[in-house]
Amino acid sequence: MGLKQVQLFVRGRVQGVFFRASTQREAKRLGLTGWVKNRSDGAVEVLAEGEEDELKELIAWANRGPSAARVERVDVRWRGFSGDFFDFRITD
Repeated sequence: MGLKQVQLFVRGRVQGVFFRASTQREAKRLGLTGWVKNRSDGAVEVLAEGEEDELKELIAWANRGPSAARVERVDVRWRGFSGDFFDFRITD
C-alpha cells in the first residue's frame, strides 16, 4: 500500500503505565520507525513511519494500549513519508 507517516495523540490514563515502552516494542515488532513521547497535557504522542498496513495495526493497538492503560481517544493524522527515522525511540 506504500510508505506513509502517521501522528497519534493518545488520551486517557496513558502516562505512568508503560505506554511509551509498550508502543516502542509494538512499533519495532511491526518494522516501523519514529518516536513516542509524553506530552505535558497528559497525552502520549506518537510519530511513526512505515507501510500503511503496519501503521493501521499500530493505530488499532494504540486504541487498546498496554493492560494498565485506559485509552479514551486516539486522534490520528496521516502525513507523507519523510524517511527521516532509522529506528523507533522514546523521546522527551
